[in-house]
Amino acid sequence: MQLNKKDSRQRRGRKTAKHIRELSATRLRIHRTPRHIYAQVITPDGSQVLACASTVDKELRSTLESGGNVAAAAAVGKLIAERAVAAGVERVAFDRAGFKYHGRVKALADAAREHGLKF
Repeated sequence: MQLNKKDSRQRRGRKTAKHIRELSATRLRIHRTPRHIYAQVITPDGSQVLACASTVDKELRSTLESGGNVAAAAAVGKLIAERAVAAGVERVAFDRAGFKYHGRVKALADAAREHGLKF
């Protein structure tokens, strides 16, 4: 059976999520679409979202030209780091859901690191 692009990404994402669950680490989970990028900090057991940020937040929406570019991803990374540190989380495992560590995903991760998250 041949997998399409989406199925392959989801398969990679499941493998990563399983590994992070085994580590029982708080995770920074991201999801991206062509128009927006979303980030959540989730407890090790997956039962609770400690912090979240996205390009559809009212705070960011008014300041961004577009939600689907590197600048928007960096702004989300900064905001998620600030909210996570305020919630008492400093160390996370980066769960990129099978997306390549490139472009917007990399910009979000770099901004989160610069503003206090360690992963």
